[in-house]
Amino acid sequence: MHVAEDVLGPGYEALELPLGRDAEGEVVATLVRRRGTEPSRRAVLYLHGFIDYFFQRHLADFYVDLGFDFYALDLRKYGRSLRPHQTPNLIGSLSEYFPEIDEAVRIVREVDGHRTLLLNGHSTGGLIAALWADRVRGRGLVDGLFLNSPFLDLNAPAVARVLGTGLAHALRPRFPTATLPAGVSERYMRSLHHDHEGEWDFDLAWKPLRGFPVRAAWLAAVRRGQRRLHAGLDIDVPVLVMASARSVRPTRRAPDVAGADAVLDVEHIARWAPRLGRHVTLVRIDGGLHDLVLSAEPARARVFAELARWTRGHLPGG
Repeated sequence: MHVAEDVLGPGYEALELPLGRDAEGEVVATLVRRRGTEPSRRAVLYLHGFIDYFFQRHLADFYVDLGFDFYALDLRKYGRSLRPHQTPNLIGSLSEYFPEIDEAVRIVREVDGHRTLLLNGHSTGGLIAALWADRVRGRGLVDGLFLNSPFLDLNAPAVARVLGTGLAHALRPRFPTATLPAGVSERYMRSLHHDHEGEWDFDLAWKPLRGFPVRAAWLAAVRRGQRRLHAGLDIDVPVLVMASARSVRPTRRAPDVAGADAVLDVEHIARWAPRLGRHVTLVRIDGGLHDLVLSAEPARARVFAELARWTRGHLPGG
C-alpha cells in the first residue's frame, strides 16, 4: 500500500490499494485520508457517484469539525484510480467494488483504530454503499449510512427503463463496452464548475462536463443492483437518505437546473428508500442540487445541519 500526499494538497493523503488484475490489466483503488487535529475514534468513508471522484474539501471540513476523521474512496477506474489502459467506470457487477470497500474499512478500523464508522455514498456510490452494507449486516463493520441522492432507479419513463435495461443486458455478454444513449446532462456539470456557472473547482479530466459514455456492462450492473434493492434490503444500522425537493429535466427550451436534481427523479428516491432497511430517515432539501453538498446556500447549510443533527441522534459516540 503506497501512501503519498494527495492532489488536494497538505492535510490529505492518498493510499493506493492494489486490487489485482481484470480483463483490462492492473486495477487499483485510492483511499484519500484527512485526519482531524485532535485524535478521534470516529470516522466517515465517502463513496462518490458516476462521472465523479472525491474533490469536495468542504465536505471533509464539515466532518472534521464534527469530530470525525475523513476518508474517501476513489473506486476502481474513477478519478485518482483511473489508469491509461482502462475504460472509465467499466465493471460487470457492482459487487466488483466490494473488495476496495472491504479494504478501506479494514484500514479505517483495524489499522487506524476507529470504533465508529459512517458510510456516506452519493448517487451511484449511494447504491453501492447500500448493497455493501446489506452484505455485511451483523458484522459490526458500519454504524450508519448517509445516502446523498442515491441512484435507486433510472430517471426515465417506465417503458424506457424496461427497454434500456433489456438492451443493456442483451449487449453485455458480447459487447460490454457498447455505448448506450444515456448520460448526465452537460448543463448540470456546467452549473457546478467555477469556470462556467458554478462555484466548485474539479478536474475536468476526471469529471468531464460531457461525462463519460454509459456502457452496456455498467448499466446492466446498475440495474441488477437496483432490482436487488427494490426487492428489499435488510440494512441493520440507521440510514439517512437525503434528496432534493424536486427534479428538473434540462432541455434547450428549459435549460435552468438551479435548485433541483437534474440527474435523478427524486420521487423514485422517496419511493424506494423504505426498502433499504429497518430504520430509514428521509429528508427533502428545498433548492438542493443532485449532489446536495454542492447546492447553493441556503440549501447547502440545511444539508449539513440535518446531517449533524442526525449523526448526534443515531451514531455512537467516539
